[in-house]
Amino acid sequence: MKTRLLTIILLALAVPLLISSCKKKPSAQEQIPAKQQKQTIADVNQMPPKTDTAPDFTLENYEGNSVSLSDYKSKIVVLEWFNYDCPFSKYHHEKAQTMTNLAEKFKDQGVVWLAINSTDYMTAEKNKEFALKNNIPYPILTDKDGTVAKLYDAKTTPHMFIINKNQEIVYNGGIDDSPMGEKGEKGVNFVDQALGELLDEKAISQPKTKPYGCSVKYAQ
Repeated sequence: MKTRLLTIILLALAVPLLISSCKKKPSAQEQIPAKQQKQTIADVNQMPPKTDTAPDFTLENYEGNSVSLSDYKSKIVVLEWFNYDCPFSKYHHEKAQTMTNLAEKFKDQGVVWLAINSTDYMTAEKNKEFALKNNIPYPILTDKDGTVAKLYDAKTTPHMFIINKNQEIVYNGGIDDSPMGEKGEKGVNFVDQALGELLDEKAISQPKTKPYGCSVKYAQ
């Protein structure tokens, strides 16, 4: 009788422990108070967008002098993919002067402008001829084998990139939303807009757009 009574007592003590051990253990998120969970999600949503480090490169200008992106550390740099035979490049240089006007507008604010020609059949002499004819004040760099264009995944002429003082790509896309000036004054110049925001230490409202123009003529 005593043995049976002892068994019943032991079972009575063990059952609550078994029930407790079978309960699901709260997950790490469930252990966070609801208010704190909401704050955590908000913090994630407010994180700045990821930026890509701009690949360094060294190319020659049409005078045969080497130019490296790393020469302009702590500067804002604009890269313009260019082709002297492309109607879109020619429009922006021969008719609208889009690029030279912007380069001049931001020159005194420490913005460096570089054109890169990755056309497989290009020549430095033709780059120079076009630059002198159209009063282009910044270097046109030779990337005939397309090495640098592939690093940046340049797709069109023009394809524009803005690199901030930390050498991060903060804008990637078209010069504007008005190919060949079709929208007139209603068009938005994305590079002008992004440079203004960057210099004002504001978030860039449109960090990526679709570039338009002629396809980059990569060497086969």
